[in-house]
Amino acid sequence: MMNDQSHGAWMVTPVGAGPVTRRVVLGIVFVLTLLVLIAPLALIFSSALSQGLEVFFRNLAEPGTQHAIFLTIVTAMIAVPVNILFGLAAAWCVTKFTFPGRTLLIALIELPYSISPIVAGVAYLFVYGTTGLFGPVLELLGIKVMFALPAIVLASMFVTAPFVARELIPLMQVQGTDEEEAAVTLGASGFATFVKVTLPNVRWAVLYGAILCNARVMGEFGAVSVVSGNVRGQTTTLPLQIELLYQDYNVAGAFAAATVLTAVALFTILIKVVLERFSPDTHGHASGH
Repeated sequence: MMNDQSHGAWMVTPVGAGPVTRRVVLGIVFVLTLLVLIAPLALIFSSALSQGLEVFFRNLAEPGTQHAIFLTIVTAMIAVPVNILFGLAAAWCVTKFTFPGRTLLIALIELPYSISPIVAGVAYLFVYGTTGLFGPVLELLGIKVMFALPAIVLASMFVTAPFVARELIPLMQVQGTDEEEAAVTLGASGFATFVKVTLPNVRWAVLYGAILCNARVMGEFGAVSVVSGNVRGQTTTLPLQIELLYQDYNVAGAFAAATVLTAVALFTILIKVVLERFSPDTHGHASGH
């Protein structure tokens, strides 16, 4: 009995069991959220609107900013669908087939997570630049990749390549192949099986990955800054335009442009919440949670 009482006296109270601990933890979370997340976002909108709505909309209508918005949208419209197709194909191969190099493929899919976007941009320079691996051939054919839209799209695709695939692979692994095998047994072709069986089961994960992919494409700075050349009014995406405006001491214009990206981020969070609300089980598997 004495040993049990002594043992109980030395037991540590679980974290969060006491009201003081809860207040301390909640206070730390609240302060960090305020300083790291809420304050910067509030500052963006307050600074953008500090000179009034007329100046705000005039800054957004500035030709350089309009072109940057247009170029960013075009880049997303190309990169996101391609990455959706890549993600679907990669997830299909990894989860439905056994083949040599499967582990290597999974590692390559996750490679952009561990490589700096700046390094990726430099790598594209050495591959597609004028003196790069394919540069002379591309120049002979009259195809310009670097410091143009193709390079911006390629860099954006590299950075966002894992987003859709990493949403799909865990989900498709959990689902297994029973339904596909049953469809094939009943005479369905491979394409019909994919469209009518596999795709409906993963549609929410595809949409979720596509939304995250789109947000990252529109906000990408590092890789795009290297491969675009940052030519004002020609190859500046919205993040690059914000930097140029800030360097020109046009703070109001920079913050006005930043509100566009901030609005995209907030809209992405809203869609994410909606998807998690209406498909909690699907997304839970997709995220591996």
